[in-house]
Amino acid sequence: MTSATHGTTTGTGRPPVVDLAAWQEARDALLVREKAHTHAADALAAERRRLPMVEIDGSTLVVGADGPVPFVDLFQGGEELLVYQHMWHDGAPFQGQCEGCTVSAWALRDSVYLRAAGVAFAVLTEGPWEEVPPYLEFMGYTEPWFSVRGVEWPVGGDMGRVTTFLRDGDRVFLTYTTTGRGVEVANPVFALLDLTPYGRREAWQDTPDGWPVGHGPCWYWRTTADGREDWDASRPTPQWTRPGATDVTSLGRHAHHH
Repeated sequence: MTSATHGTTTGTGRPPVVDLAAWQEARDALLVREKAHTHAADALAAERRRLPMVEIDGSTLVVGADGPVPFVDLFQGGEELLVYQHMWHDGAPFQGQCEGCTVSAWALRDSVYLRAAGVAFAVLTEGPWEEVPPYLEFMGYTEPWFSVRGVEWPVGGDMGRVTTFLRDGDRVFLTYTTTGRGVEVANPVFALLDLTPYGRREAWQDTPDGWPVGHGPCWYWRTTADGREDWDASRPTPQWTRPGATDVTSLGRHAHHH
Protein backbone atom coordinates (compact mmCIF):
# COMPACT_ATOMS: atom_id res chain seq x y z
CA MET A 1 0.00 0.00 0.00
CA THR A 2 1.16 3.58 -0.59
CA SER A 3 0.57 7.03 0.85
CA ALA A 4 2.16 10.42 0.36
CA THR A 5 3.61 10.32 3.86
CA HIS A 6 4.41 6.70 4.56
CA GLY A 7 5.63 5.38 1.21
CA THR A 8 5.37 1.74 0.16
CA THR A 9 5.35 -1.46 2.15
CA THR A 10 6.62 -4.58 0.45
CA GLY A 11 5.44 -7.17 2.96
CA THR A 12 9.05 -7.82 3.97
CA GLY A 13 8.43 -7.03 7.62
CA ARG A 14 10.06 -3.62 7.59
CA PRO A 15 8.74 -0.07 7.87
CA PRO A 16 8.26 1.79 4.58
CA VAL A 17 11.25 3.76 3.31
CA VAL A 18 10.70 7.53 2.96
CA ASP A 19 12.87 10.63 2.84
CA LEU A 20 13.88 12.46 6.02
CA ALA A 21 11.23 15.17 5.64
CA ALA A 22 8.42 12.61 5.40
CA TRP A 23 9.86 10.69 8.35
CA GLN A 24 10.00 13.88 10.43
CA GLU A 25 6.39 14.70 9.55
CA ALA A 26 5.24 11.27 10.72
CA ARG A 27 7.43 11.46 13.81
CA ASP A 28 6.05 14.89 14.77
CA ALA A 29 2.48 13.64 14.38
CA LEU A 30 3.18 10.71 16.71
CA LEU A 31 4.90 13.04 19.20
CA VAL A 32 1.62 14.88 19.72
CA ARG A 33 0.00 11.61 20.80
CA GLU A 34 3.01 10.65 22.92
CA LYS A 35 2.80 13.93 24.82
CA ALA A 36 -0.92 13.43 25.38
CA HIS A 37 -0.14 9.94 26.71
CA THR A 38 2.46 11.41 29.08
CA HIS A 39 0.02 14.02 30.39
CA ALA A 40 -2.65 11.33 30.84
CA ALA A 41 -0.15 9.25 32.83
CA ASP A 42 0.66 12.30 34.98
CA ALA A 43 -3.04 12.76 35.70
CA LEU A 44 -3.38 9.08 36.60
CA ALA A 45 -0.40 9.36 38.97
CA ALA A 46 -2.10 12.32 40.63
CA GLU A 47 -5.20 10.18 41.20
CA ARG A 48 -3.02 7.39 42.57
CA ARG A 49 -1.55 9.78 45.13
CA ARG A 50 -5.08 10.59 46.26
CA LEU A 51 -6.09 6.99 46.98
CA PRO A 52 -7.14 6.31 50.58
CA MET A 53 -4.88 4.10 52.69
CA VAL A 54 -5.32 1.18 55.07
CA GLU A 55 -3.53 0.85 58.40
CA ILE A 56 -1.67 -2.43 58.89
CA ASP A 57 0.26 -3.89 61.80
CA GLY A 58 3.77 -2.47 61.56
CA SER A 59 4.98 -4.81 64.31
CA THR A 60 4.45 -7.85 62.06
CA LEU A 61 7.67 -9.86 62.06
CA VAL A 62 9.51 -10.61 58.83
CA VAL A 63 12.76 -12.59 58.62
CA GLY A 64 15.90 -11.19 57.04
CA ALA A 65 19.67 -11.51 57.26
CA ASP A 66 19.61 -10.33 60.89
CA GLY A 67 16.73 -12.57 61.92
CA PRO A 68 13.15 -11.53 62.67
CA VAL A 69 12.48 -7.78 62.57
CA PRO A 70 9.26 -5.75 62.71
CA PHE A 71 7.98 -4.72 59.29
CA VAL A 72 8.22 -1.04 60.25
CA ASP A 73 12.02 -1.40 60.37
CA LEU A 74 12.06 -1.87 56.59
CA PHE A 75 11.37 1.86 56.25
CA GLN A 76 14.90 2.49 57.58
CA GLY A 77 13.61 5.52 59.45
CA GLY A 78 11.93 7.09 56.41
CA GLU A 79 8.31 7.73 55.54
CA GLU A 80 7.90 5.68 52.36
CA LEU A 81 8.61 2.07 51.44
CA LEU A 82 8.30 0.30 48.09
CA VAL A 83 8.53 -3.49 48.02
CA TYR A 84 8.65 -6.10 45.32
CA GLN A 85 6.83 -9.26 46.40
CA HIS A 86 8.69 -12.20 44.88
CA MET A 87 7.10 -15.62 44.27
CA TRP A 88 9.00 -18.68 45.47
CA HIS A 89 9.06 -22.37 44.54
CA ASP A 90 9.87 -24.29 47.71
CA GLY A 91 12.88 -26.56 47.41
CA ALA A 92 13.50 -25.72 43.75
CA PRO A 93 17.05 -25.15 42.48
CA PHE A 94 18.02 -21.69 41.32
CA GLN A 95 16.82 -22.31 37.76
CA GLY A 96 13.38 -23.25 39.08
CA GLN A 97 12.67 -19.93 40.74
CA CYS A 98 10.12 -17.60 39.16
CA GLU A 99 11.17 -16.21 35.79
CA GLY A 100 8.61 -13.39 35.92
CA CYS A 101 9.74 -12.21 39.34
CA THR A 102 13.35 -12.46 38.12
CA VAL A 103 12.49 -9.93 35.41
CA SER A 104 11.54 -7.44 38.12
CA ALA A 105 14.11 -8.32 40.78
CA TRP A 106 16.99 -8.22 38.29
CA ALA A 107 15.96 -4.72 37.21
CA LEU A 108 15.61 -3.61 40.84
CA ARG A 109 18.97 -4.87 42.06
CA ASP A 110 20.14 -1.31 42.85
CA SER A 111 17.69 1.04 44.54
CA VAL A 112 20.06 4.00 44.82
CA TYR A 113 17.68 6.42 43.09
CA LEU A 114 14.71 5.32 45.20
CA ARG A 115 16.74 5.90 48.34
CA ALA A 116 17.90 9.29 47.06
CA ALA A 117 14.23 10.21 46.62
CA GLY A 118 13.48 9.17 50.20
CA VAL A 119 11.88 5.80 49.42
CA ALA A 120 13.19 2.65 51.11
CA PHE A 121 13.17 -0.58 49.11
CA ALA A 122 13.04 -4.28 49.97
CA VAL A 123 12.09 -7.57 48.35
CA LEU A 124 9.61 -9.78 50.20
CA THR A 125 9.23 -13.48 49.45
CA GLU A 126 7.13 -16.31 50.83
CA GLY A 127 10.10 -18.64 50.52
CA PRO A 128 11.52 -20.05 53.76
CA TRP A 129 14.42 -17.87 54.83
CA GLU A 130 16.95 -20.72 54.87
CA GLU A 131 16.53 -21.10 51.09
CA VAL A 132 16.91 -17.40 50.32
CA PRO A 133 20.57 -16.44 51.08
CA PRO A 134 22.15 -19.01 48.71
CA TYR A 135 19.88 -17.75 45.94
CA LEU A 136 20.79 -14.12 46.63
CA GLU A 137 24.48 -14.98 46.54
CA PHE A 138 24.11 -16.81 43.23
CA MET A 139 22.14 -13.95 41.65
CA GLY A 140 24.44 -11.27 43.04
CA TYR A 141 21.54 -9.47 44.73
CA THR A 142 22.56 -7.01 47.46
CA GLU A 143 19.26 -5.27 48.19
CA PRO A 144 17.52 -6.39 51.41
CA TRP A 145 15.27 -9.46 51.14
CA PHE A 146 12.88 -10.72 53.79
CA SER A 147 10.86 -13.90 54.16
CA VAL A 148 7.18 -13.28 54.89
CA ARG A 149 6.27 -16.96 55.18
CA GLY A 150 2.96 -17.29 57.01
CA VAL A 151 2.34 -13.54 57.07
CA GLU A 152 -1.03 -12.31 55.82
CA TRP A 153 -1.49 -9.94 52.91
CA PRO A 154 -0.59 -7.14 52.20
CA VAL A 155 2.85 -7.92 53.66
CA GLY A 156 2.71 -11.62 52.78
CA GLY A 157 0.17 -13.63 50.85
CA ASP A 158 -0.28 -12.74 47.19
CA MET A 159 3.12 -12.31 45.54
CA GLY A 160 4.22 -11.00 42.12
CA ARG A 161 3.42 -7.43 43.09
CA VAL A 162 4.83 -3.94 43.52
CA THR A 163 3.37 -2.49 46.71
CA THR A 164 3.88 0.81 48.54
CA PHE A 165 3.51 1.79 52.17
CA LEU A 166 3.57 5.01 54.20
CA ARG A 167 4.82 5.38 57.78
CA ASP A 168 3.65 7.89 60.38
CA GLY A 169 5.71 7.28 63.49
CA ASP A 170 5.01 3.68 64.50
CA ARG A 171 1.90 3.47 62.33
CA VAL A 172 2.15 1.83 58.89
CA PHE A 173 -0.31 2.16 56.02
CA LEU A 174 -0.84 0.32 52.73
CA THR A 175 -1.18 2.91 49.96
CA TYR A 176 -0.94 1.08 46.61
CA THR A 177 -0.36 -2.30 45.00
CA THR A 178 -0.30 -3.60 41.43
CA THR A 179 0.27 -6.93 39.71
CA GLY A 180 0.16 -8.43 36.22
CA ARG A 181 1.19 -5.90 33.61
CA GLY A 182 1.14 -3.22 36.29
CA VAL A 183 4.49 -4.62 37.44
CA GLU A 184 6.07 -3.64 34.11
CA VAL A 185 6.98 -0.33 35.76
CA ALA A 186 9.71 -2.22 37.64
CA ASN A 187 11.71 -2.98 34.48
CA PRO A 188 12.40 -0.41 31.74
CA VAL A 189 13.07 -3.12 29.15
CA PHE A 190 9.35 -3.30 28.31
CA ALA A 191 9.12 0.39 27.45
CA LEU A 192 12.41 0.22 25.56
CA LEU A 193 11.23 -2.73 23.46
CA ASP A 194 8.07 -0.78 22.66
CA LEU A 195 10.31 1.85 20.99
CA THR A 196 11.74 -0.67 18.51
CA PRO A 197 10.26 -1.53 15.09
CA TYR A 198 9.33 -5.08 16.11
CA GLY A 199 8.40 -4.27 19.71
CA ARG A 200 8.21 -7.21 22.08
CA ARG A 201 7.89 -9.76 19.26
CA GLU A 202 4.86 -11.24 20.98
CA ALA A 203 1.81 -12.48 19.10
CA TRP A 204 -0.70 -10.26 20.93
CA GLN A 205 0.88 -7.07 19.58
CA ASP A 206 -0.86 -4.99 16.92
CA THR A 207 1.67 -5.19 14.09
CA PRO A 208 1.43 -4.61 10.33
CA ASP A 209 1.00 -7.45 7.86
CA GLY A 210 4.30 -9.02 6.95
CA TRP A 211 5.95 -8.34 10.30
CA PRO A 212 7.74 -11.26 12.02
CA VAL A 213 5.30 -13.74 13.56
CA GLY A 214 5.16 -13.10 17.28
CA HIS A 215 6.09 -15.52 20.03
CA GLY A 216 3.99 -16.30 23.07
CA PRO A 217 4.04 -13.78 25.92
CA CYS A 218 7.24 -13.61 27.97
CA TRP A 219 9.10 -15.82 25.49
CA TYR A 220 12.57 -14.42 26.27
CA TRP A 221 12.26 -14.67 30.06
CA ARG A 222 13.67 -18.22 30.06
CA THR A 223 16.43 -19.38 27.74
CA THR A 224 18.98 -22.11 27.21
CA ALA A 225 22.71 -21.47 27.39
CA ASP A 226 22.78 -20.66 23.66
CA GLY A 227 19.89 -18.20 23.93
CA ARG A 228 17.01 -20.35 22.69
CA GLU A 229 13.52 -19.96 24.09
CA ASP A 230 12.76 -22.91 26.37
CA TRP A 231 10.39 -23.43 29.29
CA ASP A 232 11.54 -26.88 30.42
CA ALA A 233 15.33 -27.21 30.50
CA SER A 234 16.26 -23.57 30.97
CA ARG A 235 17.11 -20.78 33.36
CA PRO A 236 15.64 -17.33 33.91
CA THR A 237 17.68 -15.43 31.32
CA PRO A 238 19.87 -13.31 33.67
CA GLN A 239 21.16 -16.45 35.39
CA TRP A 240 23.37 -17.19 32.40
CA THR A 241 25.47 -14.16 33.37
CA ARG A 242 26.18 -15.59 36.81
CA PRO A 243 29.38 -17.46 37.71
CA GLY A 244 28.83 -21.19 37.86
CA ALA A 245 25.65 -21.26 35.75
CA THR A 246 25.57 -24.59 33.92
CA ASP A 247 23.19 -26.36 31.56
CA VAL A 248 20.15 -27.86 33.26
CA THR A 249 17.82 -30.71 32.35
CA SER A 250 14.73 -29.54 34.23
CA LEU A 251 13.35 -26.72 36.35
CA GLY A 252 13.42 -28.97 39.41
CA ARG A 253 10.06 -27.76 40.67
CA HIS A 254 8.11 -30.13 42.90
CA ALA A 255 5.63 -27.78 44.53
CA HIS A 256 3.33 -24.91 43.64
CA HIS A 257 4.83 -21.48 44.07
CA HIS A 258 4.05 -19.27 47.04
